[in-house]
Amino acid sequence: MNWLTENLPGIGGSYKQCPEDFRVEEIPLYPCSGNGEHLYLWIEKSGITTRDLLTQLTRKLKLKERDIGYAGLKDARALTRQMVSVPFSKLEQAEKLNLNSAKILSINRHGNKLRLGHLAGNRFTITVRDTVPDALPRAKTILEQLEKRGVPNLFGEQRYGILGNSAQLGRLLLQQKFADFCREYIGDPELILNVDWKNAATHYRQGELELAITTLPKRMRDERRILLMLQEGKSPRTAVLALPRNLLRLFLSATQSQFFDQLVKARLANLDHLVTGDIAVKHINGACFRIEDPAIEQSRVDDLEISPSAPLFGTKAMLAEGQPGQAELNLLTTSGLSLESWNPGPKLTMPGERRPLRFPLKEASISAHGDDFLTFSFILPKGSYATSVLRELIKNK
Repeated sequence: MNWLTENLPGIGGSYKQCPEDFRVEEIPLYPCSGNGEHLYLWIEKSGITTRDLLTQLTRKLKLKERDIGYAGLKDARALTRQMVSVPFSKLEQAEKLNLNSAKILSINRHGNKLRLGHLAGNRFTITVRDTVPDALPRAKTILEQLEKRGVPNLFGEQRYGILGNSAQLGRLLLQQKFADFCREYIGDPELILNVDWKNAATHYRQGELELAITTLPKRMRDERRILLMLQEGKSPRTAVLALPRNLLRLFLSATQSQFFDQLVKARLANLDHLVTGDIAVKHINGACFRIEDPAIEQSRVDDLEISPSAPLFGTKAMLAEGQPGQAELNLLTTSGLSLESWNPGPKLTMPGERRPLRFPLKEASISAHGDDFLTFSFILPKGSYATSVLRELIKNK
């Protein structure tokens, strides 16, 4: 089974043909108080990542990145609006600030720095072009099902990097296969489009370290660091663990995501049904509890108050029991891993958590434009991805 709405034909088409086709607007968790030591900048950006935006702000406001707060990361290939906080002492500079591919729409004041996850959700407005002729009635039927049953809570391909190997890198790190990690990180020449990078990866796989170093694009500093350390005779383990901790944790997070996506896909047929041994998650606050009698709690599932869950694996991850628990454990053991594996090095411990297998779709609407493109609007909770909705709608093989 590929989709929750397997029996409903998709609308076809594609999206993100231009940034305006994919609009995202944060829904703040709380209003600004108008007082306090922090400025809240409401920023619209297009064609750049949130990281790019933060880099501009640190440079132009002469701040360190830790001085800046944000609630979530937003796509580059989109027109997005999000809140960013900076110290109130930068008011005068912020009022005169000129940003590349971004603009400040408003400035307000609040008492605390904005923290990751401090948002209620995101509002999406997405245009899908080149759809099938009867896309509108198809889309309405699919959305009705998703509003009733919830949307599969998949992370999707955007989580796995430009070569699609971020999760594999995380798995190699967990398995302590550092030489294989280096080979995978430099990249498979067959998958690389950039000519210099492709040549460098080829030289590396042929054991030609010096040529790999001189050929590698200058912007690839972390890859160059690994090659230089290997050339100096350092062990692959030493070279890998010298990479920035936030980068290594990103790979571990991608591995968590891939395992989770596998568990979601295995449960697509009954995402909206509890089984004995499940751990349910309350959508309102993320609280978890074990299911002993599914029949007692099923009405809460039908109301999208709670949902069955799967783990983002980690050293302290709570595992289900019964059949779902066995599926979770099998996924780990077949990869040669255990919960203890999620501590592969200093400051790399991943504690883990539970994540619902589905999420609610709210305020969904459709508008048609001509015969072959539709615009969708809906609200999703934080941490969920619009691509999961589009996957059900479009149904590309």
